[in-house]
Amino acid sequence: MQELIQKLPKIELHSHLEGTIKPDVAQEIARRNSVSLDKNLFLENGSYAWSDFSNFLTAYDSVSSCLRSGKDYKDITYEYLKECAKENVIYAETFISPDHASECGIPYDDMISGIVSGIDDAERDFGIIGRIIVTCVRHLGPKQGLNVVQTMVNNPHPYIVGFGMGGDENAFTLEEFTPVYKVAEEAGYECTVHAGEICGPESVWDAINYLPVSRIGHGVNSFKDEKLMNELLKRNIHLEICPGSNLALSIFPNWDAHPLPEIMNKSISISLNSDDPPFFNTTVGQEYQNSAKNFNLDIEDLKKISLMAMRASFANSKIKTLLIEKIQKFNS
Repeated sequence: MQELIQKLPKIELHSHLEGTIKPDVAQEIARRNSVSLDKNLFLENGSYAWSDFSNFLTAYDSVSSCLRSGKDYKDITYEYLKECAKENVIYAETFISPDHASECGIPYDDMISGIVSGIDDAERDFGIIGRIIVTCVRHLGPKQGLNVVQTMVNNPHPYIVGFGMGGDENAFTLEEFTPVYKVAEEAGYECTVHAGEICGPESVWDAINYLPVSRIGHGVNSFKDEKLMNELLKRNIHLEICPGSNLALSIFPNWDAHPLPEIMNKSISISLNSDDPPFFNTTVGQEYQNSAKNFNLDIEDLKKISLMAMRASFANSKIKTLLIEKIQKFNS
């Protein structure tokens, strides 16, 4: 079964590019840029040190601070897609944060050209297709969100396929971000938002009532509200689920408590994702393997998840059709 899962074509829809930087890569880039990273950022075994969600956000910001140029973004993009391709991920959308780049003095154009370069090189070397979702940071507020979305809309690139938002779910209200998302929607971008991860079902209700989203980042706490689950199914809203992240952040105490089987039983569209792989000691491949083992999913269930993910992706119709066909042809 493990070997079959390894061979299965996989899709990633929810990863944060700055959160994919492995500790050794962060230290190497920091050395190259003469940036000194806080020693408390690392455990003795070399992995990242953090204790809770707020602490994780601080660690994430610290790691991002090593980046200083478009070349750095090119390197981390290529490294991430290379690791994905090893596990037979054929398509990956990654969230990028212009706010983090700007904080490090990297102009938007330099960041995008670096990421695009990394995507092109990875496709050439490994056959994986990478695409970009530009995100604003919720706790920086709607005014800054508007700056980010307008920068995206004013500087289009065919690899930028969507707009989203991460950050602290308790900061501001989603209604306050309605004008931000309206700019993205009117420019033709598909949208997603983090909701129902730290907060409850009301967060997901706000997302689908106030924002033009076809996907929800996480959304796992939707299971607590039957009416919401029915609404997600009715509206065909896709949930980008990251079980390893949920357990690492103690959103659920263990695999048995995770609601993924309940959500799948409702026929809601879902994907399996790594979120911030080195922080949560996971990868997309491990998410598929662990879900098979802990949720008793067979290879056909996992193939169905890959298909749901590709259908919910923000890829253009040509890529979507091509890769759906590739997954369908996989014989278990």
